[in-house]
Amino acid sequence: MSTYDLIVIGGGPGGYVAAIRAAQLGLSVACVEGRGALGGTCLNVGCIPSKALLTSSSKYAALAGLAAHGIAVEGASLDLGAMMARKDKTVADLTKGIGFLFKKNGVDLIEGWASIPAPGQVRVGEQSYTARNILIATGSEPTPLPGVDIDEQDVLSSTGALALEEVPQHLVVIGAGVIGLELGQVWSRLGAKVTVIEYLDRILPGIDGEIAKLSQRALAKRGLKFQLGRALKTVEKGETGLTLTVERVGKDKEELIEADKVLVAIGRRPVTRGLGLEELGVSINARGFIEVDERFSTSVPGVYAIGDCVPGPMLAHKAEEDGVACVEMLAGQSAHVDYGKVPGVVYTDPEVASVGLTEEALKEAGTEYISGKFAFMANSRARATGETDGAVKVLARPDGRILGAHICGAHAGDLIAELVLAMTKDATLAEVAQTCHAHPALGEAVKEACLDALGRAIHA
Repeated sequence: MSTYDLIVIGGGPGGYVAAIRAAQLGLSVACVEGRGALGGTCLNVGCIPSKALLTSSSKYAALAGLAAHGIAVEGASLDLGAMMARKDKTVADLTKGIGFLFKKNGVDLIEGWASIPAPGQVRVGEQSYTARNILIATGSEPTPLPGVDIDEQDVLSSTGALALEEVPQHLVVIGAGVIGLELGQVWSRLGAKVTVIEYLDRILPGIDGEIAKLSQRALAKRGLKFQLGRALKTVEKGETGLTLTVERVGKDKEELIEADKVLVAIGRRPVTRGLGLEELGVSINARGFIEVDERFSTSVPGVYAIGDCVPGPMLAHKAEEDGVACVEMLAGQSAHVDYGKVPGVVYTDPEVASVGLTEEALKEAGTEYISGKFAFMANSRARATGETDGAVKVLARPDGRILGAHICGAHAGDLIAELVLAMTKDATLAEVAQTCHAHPALGEAVKEACLDALGRAIHA
């Protein structure tokens, strides 16, 4: 029986980063992974393959707009097989890279599915291991829709939508969240008719409402069709495809929609089954998340949990921060994760990025605030590149302390980093505005939004 200072269960972003950091701190570490490849959902069937397809599909879609640049393209065609092969190679190279990092840092990889029969014990297959500390980093999976059978052939989760062998004629996406919009845009760019059905009366729940409206307008201009305030009731398979029964929320009115593929993307739920947590006495809340304290300790001493299987934003980078903070505290260091400053990004075209509080949240709390906005239409670099949709929006206390920042526009996921840093370092709107930004660059829109909130906008 092998003994470790720490055994990490799960080789996704939270788990593998925690394992590497723990090894750097001098702990003996093993990581258990049953998927057969490191990287978790994010790397294998989530963040990375979806971004690979978003990039490839954007290049294909861009061909239609090259005439405005004086470039004529004739005879272009789509090779979906080659596009999927590129996506798969990207994933494979990165998973191998994590394996290399394990070897470099002295982390033992244990392949198989783990359970915790008792505190300090981990079983993988027929082999048992002992550990002074156990870290659960088992991630999440797509949330199923009651009454809808996901077969990954016609009715898809995000996993199936990343592996289609041909472009659907009509793809219906259930859920206007991050996953649904990103994958919907992939297949829309490649030629599918895409209809997005959302129960709420808006897209991107949790994103600032004004920014979400800008995103919806831009996505609709790029071909996505939206049916908001509707609930999927049934999916029936027929000889010629699928028939969806959709009901208007709050109204006794049903509609039928014909499609050949349906993507169910209504969210994700934690994966904790098979670990033996109930028998172990680990507290799990009503939504299935493992309850932890500020040190990521569960109700069982020596057992910790991070990432998507505990409450908080279900984001890969949040899981990484959890993992680092958890093992640093195990090693006797001080650490903290400020969840109010964790950014979120939607990698559609245009991108959407957000950090901190939304305007709706500030109004609901009765918080006094000032706001500033700057449209990319007035940004020189955006005009030069033709990426003029969207805007930067900042929200702050009257003294200029930033409470939230929200962007819809090209490279929003990169631009938000400046405002995350500003919030982390407690910089004010004036300090961001007084920072010299290169010209012409999209980052000038961040500066101008801050100036606008101060009543000093130059270019608006």
